[in-house]
This record gives sequence, C-alpha cells and structure tokens, in this order.
Amino acid sequence: MAQPTDEVPARLHGVHGHFSRPFPLGVAEAAPGVPDLPDAVNIAVFAPALESVDVWYTDPVGELACARLFDQTDGVHHGTVEGLRPGARYAFWAHGAELPGDGQLLVDPYARAIEEDDAGAYWGTHVETGFDWGQDRRPHVPWRDTVVYEAHVKGQTMLHPDVPEELRGTYAGFAHPAMIEYLTDLGVTTVELLPIHFHVDEPHLQELGLPNYWGYNTLGFFAPHTEYATAAARAAGPKAVQDELKGMIKLLHAAGIEVVLDVVFNHTAEGGKEQKTLSWRGLADGHYYRHTADGHYFDTTGCGNTLDFNEPAVVRMAMDSLRMWVEEYHVDGFRFDLAVSLGRAVNNHFTPQHPFLVALGASKSLTGTKLIAEPWDVAMGGWQTGRFPRGFADWNDKYRDTVREFWVADRGRLLAGEPGQSVAKLAGVLAGSREVFAPSGRGALASINFVTAHDGFTLRDLVSYDRKHNEDNGEENRDGHNHNNSFNHGVEGQTGDERVQSQRRQTASNVMATLLLSLGVPMITAGDEFGKTQEGNNNAYCQDNETTWLHWNLAGQQQAMLKTTRALLKIRREFLAGQPYTYPSREDSSYLLWFNAQGQPMPQEEWNNPDTRVVQLLLGSLSGKIDGLVVFNGGVEDVSVTMPTRLSLRDFRGNDRPLSGFELRFSTAPAAERRRGAVLHPGESDLIEANSVAVFRA
Repeated sequence: MAQPTDEVPARLHGVHGHFSRPFPLGVAEAAPGVPDLPDAVNIAVFAPALESVDVWYTDPVGELACARLFDQTDGVHHGTVEGLRPGARYAFWAHGAELPGDGQLLVDPYARAIEEDDAGAYWGTHVETGFDWGQDRRPHVPWRDTVVYEAHVKGQTMLHPDVPEELRGTYAGFAHPAMIEYLTDLGVTTVELLPIHFHVDEPHLQELGLPNYWGYNTLGFFAPHTEYATAAARAAGPKAVQDELKGMIKLLHAAGIEVVLDVVFNHTAEGGKEQKTLSWRGLADGHYYRHTADGHYFDTTGCGNTLDFNEPAVVRMAMDSLRMWVEEYHVDGFRFDLAVSLGRAVNNHFTPQHPFLVALGASKSLTGTKLIAEPWDVAMGGWQTGRFPRGFADWNDKYRDTVREFWVADRGRLLAGEPGQSVAKLAGVLAGSREVFAPSGRGALASINFVTAHDGFTLRDLVSYDRKHNEDNGEENRDGHNHNNSFNHGVEGQTGDERVQSQRRQTASNVMATLLLSLGVPMITAGDEFGKTQEGNNNAYCQDNETTWLHWNLAGQQQAMLKTTRALLKIRREFLAGQPYTYPSREDSSYLLWFNAQGQPMPQEEWNNPDTRVVQLLLGSLSGKIDGLVVFNGGVEDVSVTMPTRLSLRDFRGNDRPLSGFELRFSTAPAAERRRGAVLHPGESDLIEANSVAVFRA
C-alpha cells in the first residue's frame, strides 16, 4: 500500500462545502444535501487531541485514495467522503500526535468488519447491513427455565462427524441441524458463546507460535470474528460473514435457543504502551484508557490496559456496540468479562450505581436481554459477587468453590482420614446463595450457578487430576490456577482402571446433579455433559486443537455421563413446570425443608458438624404440593436414611401436608439402578450409597 505521510495527499477526496455530521460514529449514510455525490458517506471518529484525521481507503477502481475529515465537533472529526463504496477497506491516519510503532493505520473503533492485508495491517471495511430475518422472534426464555451452555463456536463442531467438513468450526456449523438437535435434546435453552468480536493474538503468543483461541483480545467491538465463518463466506466478503452469523442466530432462535455473547469491554488488543498502536491509543489514548497520575496505564485486567468507563466516549462506544448486536444481530444477551472494571468510578472503587451500569438498565434496546456479570477483576476490591444491580445475574464463584470442595476435594480428604466441610455450605448454595444476593435486593435467579467454565479444569479433569498440566502453553506450567479443589481418585490423569473411572464418573455425576438441582440458573460448560478432557490443562486459552475441541466419539463412561446429564435436566424441567415463573424469587412462592438422616428437621448442632455428611432436601410449594426429595450423601460410607414424616411437614408450615410416599427416580450410584421405581413411605428407610445423590418423586 502507499505509505501515509503528514503531507496532504494529492488525491484528496474529502468534500468541502457539504454538511457532515459528528454522529453516528463510524461510516454512515451521507447527510441530507449531498445526493449529487456518487457513493458519498459520512465518516466520524472521536479524536479530540488530534489536529486532523485523514481516511485512507480503496476507491471504486481499487486504488488507494485519501480523504481529509475537515469538520470537528466536540472532539469528533467528521466529513463527507465520496467513492467509499460497500466492500471498500478504510483506516485512519492521525495528524498532531506521535504514534509508537511502525506507522500502522488506525482501525476505526466503530468498524463493522475488519480485515488484515498481506502486509499484516488491519483495515475496517464498509459493509451494508441488510438481512432477511423473516419471522425471527427472540425466544425470551424466562430466567426460571434457563439452562446456559457455555461454548466456543469453533471448538463445538470441529470434530463433529455429522456436520459437513466444510461447515465444521464455523457459525454455519454451530447451527447445523445435527448440533441444534443435540442441544435441544440435551435441554439447553441458552448458548453463551465465547467472544466472537474480532480479536487478534497477543505478541507473546505470536512469538510462541500459539493463537489466542478463546478470543479475549478484542480489536473490534462492532465486527464479527472472520475466521469463524466458512471459507465460502470469507471468500465472498465481510457481508457474507455477517449474514452467516445472523443465519446461525436465526436458526437457533427457530429452535427456541437464545444466543448470549461473551463481550470483553474491560481492555483491548492494544495491550500495554510498549505494544503496537492499532486504534484507540492513536486516536484518543487519554480518553479511552485509565491512567495513573504519572501517566501510566492503570491496569485492573492484567492485560496491559483498561478502558476508562468514566469517559463518556467509552460508555457511548460500549452502549452503541451492545445496541447494534441486539438490533442488527438479534442477540439475546451479554456476559460481561471482568465486569468490575466496567463499574469502577473515578476513585477506582466499584459502585453498583456506576453510570454505565445505570445506562444498561435504562436502555430501551437492551430491555428484556440477559445481562450476566463476571463479578470480579484483578485489582484491589475486585471481588464483587452479589453486588451488581437488579437486572443482572452474576457468575457465582462461591457456588463453584463450595460444590467443588464438598464433592471433589473433600472426597480426597475423607478417603485420607481427614475431615471435610459440613453440609451447611452446600445447603446454602442449593438454596440459591441467599446471603450473597439478598443484600442487593436480588433472589436466587440472580445466581449463575457453575462449577466449571472455559477458564480452569473441565469437569472430567476436575476428578482426574490433582494438579494442572499446562506445559503445552509455553510458560513452563506457571500459568493457570494452582488451587483447583480437584481430586484424581488415586491416579493422576487418564487411566484404564475401570474402578477409578467409575469412581470419577460418580463424583462428576454428584457435581452435575447438584448443579442442576440447585435454585438459581445453571451453566454447563460445553463437553462437561459427557466428560470432555483437556488432559489436565486448566488454562487452554492458546490451544486451538484437539485439546480444546469437543470429541464426539463417546466411550462407555462418556455415554453414561451424557445419559446422567439428560436425565437430570429432564427432572429439573418437570419440577419447574409446576412452579410460578417468579420461582424462587419470592419466599412465599416455594419452600425448602431440610432433614437429617433420621428424617427429622436438621438440628442446629448438625449443620456445622464436619461429621455430618448427609442431608435431605424436600421441595414443595404453598399450594401444599410436595414435588420431590433429594438426598445428598457426601460421606465415604453407605447410610440408612429415614424418609421424612408427615409430622415434620406440619410443624414447618402449621398445616397438615400428608405424604403418601417417595418413589426413587434417580441416583448417581450405579448400585441403586436396580431399586429405581421403589416406593418408600414416610418413616421408612432406604440405603443411600456413599458419595451419591438420590432423587425421589413425592
């Protein structure tokens, strides 16, 4: 390409004498009054510290042209440019500021598509936005019924034998009938996609020859990631890429499945100031990024920079992006990565009343969308689970840690003769973590319950490894978490020992049963439903290969795990079908009764006794309907458990709620399979196997 200079180019296509607008930012239709100019567009970019801004672009004959943005309004450079047609690449050249690096043209923060040229430079692309949505309707799945499935667009289908090879790893592949049928049969209502904003690889990964597979390194908040489109769509151009993504969302909606995007507004791909300037830093570094008093970046993300959400330009950019994805792509919600960084005030302390969080709740376009916070970042005061405002649901890390400890880490401790935790913490998260969310005026439906996520061990690895194995990441196993609350069941890693495999699956089944039977909103990490392994890698962000891709040739233990997950999701649906849609946000709409192994209301002294590893949970409603009984045995010995009695129920509500009996519906213990369907009456006993969960229908 031609090398930009600070001299005004000879072929200057910026147009004097025609009105241009400082809004909307990016490329838009030309302002009224310029119909006589062919292919004229309005371009606006926020760059208050720059003397002037040029736009370099490909003109209708494919030559590189340049236009000066002659007008300035409130820090926005804007102008009318002719000859910048749909499909044309463009980028900005700044005047009046010294840019580090080797003269990269600056990508438009509002670019609707981004492409890389043969020289490795990034350009925005002007794209028309029309799409035939037909009768598309958002599913609007109630929070009560929501089952979130966290997945990676590429990894989900790269190895799927029923997805045509040319569609594997793509937007189109994710919406293939084989995948939609799988998700609906499983019971998923909402897919939460790892970032699909246009992202690039960090320099240190490029030096190692590794990619940023997860995609948490955004270069374009308005542009879809091109590499997730089919080869045919990429060859046809950015419009075809957009259409493929929209087609995926349309097909998922037709199946009743919502699409939630994981968005990374806390930092950008520009990294620290020693890294290459690509966009925001060259346009308005002092406005886009947080700085300390001495001018250094104030980094609350661990990624080199932090976007400053106390600046109106940053809030506007994020809100404009979110509105675009809802209005033009019909997405159903967002999961905000390191969301605490988005709510830090001028004093760098988090506040639920931050203007950005208020704007999210007040936006008409975002009304009815699902807003999910990852409620922490890496700076002081970074843990804020439960403190986000109404309208948000939070990833509940307390839930994750409690369930891992009770079923996995404690399993190892108990077998070694050491004490584990009591059932009190487990009961707290089963009941919706009230102590976490009630102070902010929210209920259990604000809790996104999860035990694993993309970051960390998979469920299978959680029960197969005592320590991480991240050697392939190129950091000598220094990366990733060291405290995982995991237990390998006696053998580190994969093994052919069927006894160990069976024990691992039973522990994993206990975790899945707890997840799917707890109050709140469950999130399953893709592959956990059938036992995906990453060979002990608990930070596989740079592994774009079979380590992270889902394998669909399921062995016997994996088939059994998938059967267990499907059964549990069916039980969950049947239970919720009889509950009000506010369940369980109002105390008077439902109740939970807790009993000890003797069938009596759990005494206070047993709740926090580490020797107490059995608890019974009876679920019902004020209508007098008793829905079911779940018995948790987290000990190492089988226990004779007495079914709760009629007297216990009358004492709890002051009403007589007769029980006729309990039918064994499900157990994570293989030995209990032969007893399935057995009916026990109140006061009768049943043997609940060690390390198991049993579900009875009342």
